[in-house]
Formats: sequence, structure tokens, C-alpha cells
Amino acid sequence: MKESLRYKFKIKRKYFMYSAREVADGAIADTVLSAFESKQNFLVYCSFGSEADTRSVIIRLLNAGKKVYLPRVEGNEIVPVPYFGDEGALTENKYGICEPAGKAVGGGEIDVCITPLLAVNSRGYRLGYGGGYYDRFFARYPEILRAGIGYGLQFSDEVTEDEWDKPLDLFISERGIIYFGRK
Repeated sequence: MKESLRYKFKIKRKYFMYSAREVADGAIADTVLSAFESKQNFLVYCSFGSEADTRSVIIRLLNAGKKVYLPRVEGNEIVPVPYFGDEGALTENKYGICEPAGKAVGGGEIDVCITPLLAVNSRGYRLGYGGGYYDRFFARYPEILRAGIGYGLQFSDEVTEDEWDKPLDLFISERGIIYFGRK
């Protein structure tokens, strides 16, 4: 069931109109900055394909004086690596996702994790890509605020959860913020 939902939401997101996508990405970046004005340390995934664009989020956070970390896959885990805006310091991993070089740090420094998703339900459970990387990361660092970003079309109660899934605290789209837990 989850595989067919992954396919469905990849297709929906892929065909989201380009001009509307640009406007949506700008609205998402604006909302991230205003929602987390008091936070300092952000783990932000590197978007690829038809995901909501995180490049502008990363640049705007750095310009606001925030500390940005990017995730790197090490074994079955993701680890935060400090990022200072040098795209030349990024390399593609086996999934085609850009990752930073450099020394990883502990997740205890992170205030907010901007999390990728294919879809999210009204209880905050996300449909990811099936690797469980973020669920394991959240299990190790439950104090981190979990913020999913995506487009409104990715909000769906077709998504079911398993016992190992960790819910998001909120979902940010071009339509605003939906809170599920902590603020």
C-alpha cells in the first residue's frame, strides 16, 4: 500500500505547475523564517527532483544568521554536518541527493529539523521514501522540533502509519502551517 501511495504522490508533485511551484516555494520559505524566528540551529534536507525547494530556505536561514546543518547518510543513519553555503562542498550520494563533506556533529545541537516527505496525514505522520532515516534520527533526538515542508497537495489522510513512525510537529506548505504537536 505504501509503495502505491509513494508513486501517487511523486506523480502529483511532479505535475504541480512550474509557475505555481515557484510561488509556493517562496511562500514556504517565508513561513519557515517567520515561524522559527527564535530558533538558531536547523537541520535542512537538500531537495531534489520535485520536492519543495529547500535551497532558498537554506540561503535565507544563513542570511538571517542561523546555523544550518545538512544531513549525510552514514550507514543506516543520518548525521548533521555544518553547512556554510558552499555548494561546491556538496556531493551526490547513492540516492542522487546532495550531501555535505566535513565533520558531523551530534543532533543535540539542532532546534528544528526541516523534513522531506511525499505526503502527510492529519495526525502528522509522513510518508517518506521508505528508508526510515528520519524516524531513526527522531527516535535518537526526540527533543528536536519536526517540521515537514511540502505542497498543499501532499496533505492526505490516505497515509497510514506504522508503530516505528515518528509524527511531525507541524507541516508547512504554501497554504500556511498545520500543527500536530509541539509548537
